[in-house]
This record gives sequence, structure tokens and C-alpha cells, in this order.
Amino acid sequence: MIVVDTSVVAYLYLPGEHTADAEALLERDPEWVAPVLWRSEFRNILAGYMRRRAITFEQAHRLQREAESLLSGSEFEVDSLTVLELLRDSDCSAYDCEFVALAQKLDTKLITLDGKLLRAFPTHSNKLV
Repeated sequence: MIVVDTSVVAYLYLPGEHTADAEALLERDPEWVAPVLWRSEFRNILAGYMRRRAITFEQAHRLQREAESLLSGSEFEVDSLTVLELLRDSDCSAYDCEFVALAQKLDTKLITLDGKLLRAFPTHSNKLV
């Protein structure tokens, strides 16, 4: 089991330079988990693609459903105190700290491309590659 941040989910469903890495990760470790927050972040990514006319509304809806299906039963709430403590001890956003908090809670790694997270929490995060 691994915690994946929203960018990893996005690369799985939206072609980009790290899509092959996300696909390989899913093959190696298919048990992905994330804080519930990932849904809103993914919707925001889809909004950007729709606004740039890179995908249609129907495609965005389909991608959201597929991603939600992948993470169905694997979404978790995180403790606010833990997130605040992580915020206090880093310069990462509250959104990013939710993913780290979940990795700590489940005693697993967060897979991310976020350099700030990787530097701030090296014992709880690994780079997608």
C-alpha cells in the first residue's frame, strides 16, 4: 500500500511526461490510497484541462469517475492536529501535508513529484520514477 498524491493520479489518467512512471507504479503496487482531498484537487486539474480545451466536459466526467473507481474504498480522513503539526514544521501547504499525514498514519510512503514535499519529509516520501 502506498499513498499517492493527486499529481500521480493525474499522470495516470492524463498523458504527460510521467504517465509511463504512474502506470509502472500501479503495476508494481496497485494498492493506492489518498486523503479524500485528492478528489477536489483532481477536479481542479480537470478544470484546467477543460478551460484550455484539451478535454471535453464528458471526458473530464469519465476521467473523474475512473479515478474515483480506482481509489474507491481507499480514501481516508486525516487528523487536523497532525496536519497542523506538519505545517508548523515545514513550508508545505496544508493540502500537501494531508498526504504526508496519511502516509504517517498508515506507516507507508507518499509517492509524489513535489520537490518541496520530498525535501521536507524524506522519511515519508519517495519520488515517482
